[in-house]
Parts: sequence; structure tokens; C-alpha cells
Amino acid sequence: MIAYKKDVLITVNRKTVNYQMAGGIGASWHAISKEIIDESETYKYALRYSNSRGSAWGGNPPVSYKKQWEQIYEHAHWLGLNWIRVELSARMYEPEKNKFDWENEEMQALYNILNWCEKKNVDVFLQQMWSNLKWNSYPDVQPLLSAPESVDDFAEGMATLVSYLTKKKHYSCIKWVCITNEPPGGSWGSWWSTGKKDAPLAPALKAVRSALDNKGIKIPISGPDWTDMPDFKKDKIDFDEYIGAYDIHSYHGIDKKKKKALYDWSEWARSKNKPFFISEVGDMNYGWKNNNPGPKLFETALSNLETILIGLDAGVHAFNRWSFTNRGDLDGQFQLIRTWDSDKKEYLKIVTPETSAYYSFGIITRFNAKYSKVIKTTVVDKNDNILCQSIVSPAGKMTIYILNKDEENFKVRLNFKHNNNDLFLYQLTKDFPKVENFKLDPIKKYTKNSENIIVDIPAKSISTLSEFYLKDKDSGIIIH
Repeated sequence: MIAYKKDVLITVNRKTVNYQMAGGIGASWHAISKEIIDESETYKYALRYSNSRGSAWGGNPPVSYKKQWEQIYEHAHWLGLNWIRVELSARMYEPEKNKFDWENEEMQALYNILNWCEKKNVDVFLQQMWSNLKWNSYPDVQPLLSAPESVDDFAEGMATLVSYLTKKKHYSCIKWVCITNEPPGGSWGSWWSTGKKDAPLAPALKAVRSALDNKGIKIPISGPDWTDMPDFKKDKIDFDEYIGAYDIHSYHGIDKKKKKALYDWSEWARSKNKPFFISEVGDMNYGWKNNNPGPKLFETALSNLETILIGLDAGVHAFNRWSFTNRGDLDGQFQLIRTWDSDKKEYLKIVTPETSAYYSFGIITRFNAKYSKVIKTTVVDKNDNILCQSIVSPAGKMTIYILNKDEENFKVRLNFKHNNNDLFLYQLTKDFPKVENFKLDPIKKYTKNSENIIVDIPAKSISTLSEFYLKDKDSGIIIH
């Protein structure tokens, strides 16, 4: 018989709303596949290591692999991904100055992704990862590393892209634009160098905002997109007037120092009446690089959920996991689904879940409708290893997430300050990947209008209680 510790009391008050999310929860989905990286030894300033682009490329099969793409769509829908960071590069659409290419393989992949997002009412955070344009690079600087020599040309190119996607292709799903991945000001990035010094970010944000406005495009820019949960320093924020949202990345869990940074960033964004996003969530503490399995482990999933739950408490408006499609042999196995055979170096004919990562993310995303309200949830018996947050969907469905980081089992007593409907329990423990033909079905039902319920919370586990009744065969919730 499993032994459980005494009750941990958690109160949930669905009538007290802390804030409403400006997005939801999703995962990075890149369109980049065929880019050439110029690694010539003639460059004085260059990135010359095998994963200089990270893993923001190569995870999707060719667009001609229609069956595989259909399978990818099905997995995205099952996960209920409703806020997706869609990633591209400037070289995809403007390989030469003022010469735009809208029909190449990578642009077709971009349309595949955006078509699915448009059809499923998914919000897109459109992310330019890097430029990689020799025609707009500084002398002696590798194009992948170089900041744009002409900021005006850079801005006009981005604005032309967004105009084409929204006015010509009519994508209304694009809600946010981010001009470059992990730029100067953070700890790493691929859009930095002017040669001997880093480029300033604010002039580029200003130029892109102006170029978008000139084309009548009101989509807000998000920034600064720095990594890795950097300390908030007010004197580094010289670009507030050009952006409509703040976003940063998180890759090493939430210790005391990073927790303070998270709350500081959120408080600053709130003071400016702007949303705050964690636009990349991952954890490298269990290993990464090459084909290291660390990023897909269940332990990593627990850490990622901790970041999300603390983020919900802090006031984060949307979360994006790194990543949905990913080769898995570039900078670690971050993938949620398997599209690539890293041994044979070829795309798989059947796309399958990366079991541990897929289900342990799905138990969160499947029940998170975008624009949910985060409601007051209190762990009364203070325990740093038990975290809990609750949300209510736009249609009024409540979901409660409970993370147990402890090695011990607990009985959690949930006290509801207002009536609830039937609640269904979904649960994952560290051993679930060993279960043959695992299905994420509800394992228990709690009758509506209960003032208190007792939930057994196993050691090292993720539990979701939701008024959404979803069988494993059902698609996840996008917006309800």
C-alpha cells in the first residue's frame, strides 16, 4: 500500500481573478530547413561550431511529405497548442536586397504552419531568428552573427514580410512580431556583432516599428527576447516606446535568483500595461547539445512545469516551449514529436510522440484555453515542493495544476470558495513512459459542488484536475 503524508491544504477561489492571459501555451515551430551558413575562415568575427543556429531548423519534413505534415498537425491539435512561436529567417524571404522570394521551400513550410494556425484559431508569435544576409552584414563579420549594417533596410524587409503575410496571404493569426532571437543585451545571440562591438537593439526596434506603421500594420512588437532569465535592469530598457509586449527566455529552471528576475520583469511589464511572455521555456540542467536526451526527460518536464506555475503566479501572459518539431541531434532532444531519424539522417515516414516530453507537456496544454483567467490559488500549508495554480477558460471551465517535486507522496485537500462542476483527474508519475500503450485518460471523477476534495498526489508527479472531460482520443482545448 502506498503511504501518503498528511494533507496539504490548497484553496481555490474561482471568483477572484488575478489577471487574464493575453495568450496561452504552445511550442516553437520553425520553418527553416535549407539555409546555407557561410563558415568561411576569412571572417574575423564568426560562429564556427556545429550548432551555431541551435536547433531552430531542420525539424520539419519537406513540404512534399504531405502525410507526415498531416500527422504533425494532428499532434499539434492533440496537444492543444494555442500560442505558437513561428520561426523564420530573413534569408528565407529576402535573399538579396529588395528581391523577395515568396515561393521557396522554406516559405511553403511557413505557410503550412500559418495555415494550420489560422484554421485552428491559434495565436502566432512571429519570430525572426536571425538575418544571415551577406548583403546586409558588416565587413569581416559572418552573416549569421552580424547585426544588419543598414537598420533601415532590415526594417523595410521585415515590414514587407509582415505586410505580405497579413495583407496578401490574409493571416489574421499573427498577433505579435519579434525582430530577432536573443539579441544584444542578453547572454548569447546570433544577431550581435558590428565587428569590434555589439549592436544596439533599440534603433532596430524603432526602425521596424516605424516601417510597420508606414504600411498600416498595427501588430505589436515584442522584446527584448533575451536569455536566460536575465536580471531586470531598468537602465537597459531604452526601447519601451517601440514595443507592445515584453518577452524573455528560461533555460535553467527557477532558483531564488531567477525567481526574483521573473517577478521583476513581470512587475515592470505590468507597470507599462503590457503583456509579459516567456517565449522559450526549456531546461538544460539535465544535459543538452548534440543528441543529449536531457531536454526530453520527465525530470526536465517537472522543471518546465515549475517555471510555468511560478510564471502564472508572477503574471506571465503566455508560455512557449522549446520546441515542437526538432531534429534532436543538434543541441539536445528538445522535440515533442519525432520527425527525424538521427541514425539514418532522414525524415521518418510516421511521426510519433516523444512519449515523456509529449504527454508531460500535453497534460498542461490540453486543458489550457487561450485567454484563460488565472484565479486566486493558495497553498496554505507552505511547502516548497508542492506548487499549484488554477485557471478558468473564457467559457468558464476551471482547471487546476498541481506539481509535486518531492520524493514523498502527499494527500492534497482542495478547498473551493465557490461551487465547482465535476472535476476529472489526469495524472503522470515518473514511471508512466514505461506503461505500454499509455493513454492520457481521466483516472478519477470528483462530483460537482464539493466544498472539499482529497487528491492523492504521488511523489515526483504532475496532476491536472479539470472541468474539461478529455479522453486520450480527443483533441486538446484551443479556445473555449
